[in-house]
Amino acid sequence: SAKDMKHRLGFLLQKSDSCDYSSSQGKKEKLSSSQRLSQEEVRKWADSLENLIHHDRGLAAFRAFLKSEYSEENIEFWVSCEEYKKTKSPAKLSPKARKIYDEFISVQATKEVNLDSCTREKTSHNMLEPTLSCFDEAQRKIFTLMEKDSYRRFLKSPYYLDLVSPPGAGCGPENCKRNHAHSLDCNSNIISQCA
Repeated sequence: SAKDMKHRLGFLLQKSDSCDYSSSQGKKEKLSSSQRLSQEEVRKWADSLENLIHHDRGLAAFRAFLKSEYSEENIEFWVSCEEYKKTKSPAKLSPKARKIYDEFISVQATKEVNLDSCTREKTSHNMLEPTLSCFDEAQRKIFTLMEKDSYRRFLKSPYYLDLVSPPGAGCGPENCKRNHAHSLDCNSNIISQCA
């Protein structure tokens, strides 16, 4: 349910990412304070989809939102392409490219992304001799699709609004003036229902 997803997202965003770092106690203590999600960071996510998906927790929030809409294949494809571009061994390019193609682009793909026939055909052609840039055009198209569609819905969703507004701060004009330093201005186009 959406409520359950929201609870899990809240837990994920507050949880310390200690498994990604050294287990020494000194480092954990230093990292835990820097890992807290600030209102300023969350507000930056509204500036661009790039800001959102290049922030670990922003990406997690966006992914959870897409999952609630049953459309997470777009962000999964984008992330797979980013990881693919980091491939150092030429011998690994072809199998990795084939895996991405089979999972997201092929007509029988389990998580087929919405690409126009021209881009799909060009990407299929690129599979003959995979390079680090063979998915660039498809990735760009999916990014644009997310930017124009799901990203805008994300900014109006509780997944984002609950993170950007401090608890108890309503959206009435009196709260907007009183909490201006702590929450987004109600005249912002992000919180359209406040206008």
